Amino acid sequence: MSKPTLDHIGIAVESLAKGVEFYEALGLDLEGVEEVVEQGVKVGFLPVGDARLELLEPTGPSSPIAKHLERRGPGLHHVCLRVDDIRGAMAALAERGHRLLSDEPRRGAHGCLVCFVHPKSTGGVLLELTQPADAIHDE
Repeated sequence: MSKPTLDHIGIAVESLAKGVEFYEALGLDLEGVEEVVEQGVKVGFLPVGDARLELLEPTGPSSPIAKHLERRGPGLHHVCLRVDDIRGAMAALAERGHRLLSDEPRRGAHGCLVCFVHPKSTGGVLLELTQPADAIHDE
């Protein structure tokens, strides 16, 4: 298994349009927008070097992002690391007693597999693991 790399930083926003406007003023370009129905979120992708910022706007009041905005307001939501074997990474963390927010990875944006690690296991940061769709071989 190779070392993880930074995939993206997730930022909760109340308005995707306003968030994009700010980052475009810095010279970043909106690569695209995707709705992840399962997660109740609309995601705007802004490449930054080899990683990207993902602006997360809730699509309804029951969305985890809507709940985050209610509790903490807009801002940093999570950091995401790209792994080549998400199930292996999940097993390695679970074996060491770290708390995962799901037993199996779920589908995320761009068809990737994702899993979140509880902030109590990471020093206070919600951590997402992702395995890109083109690296999924076991389904």
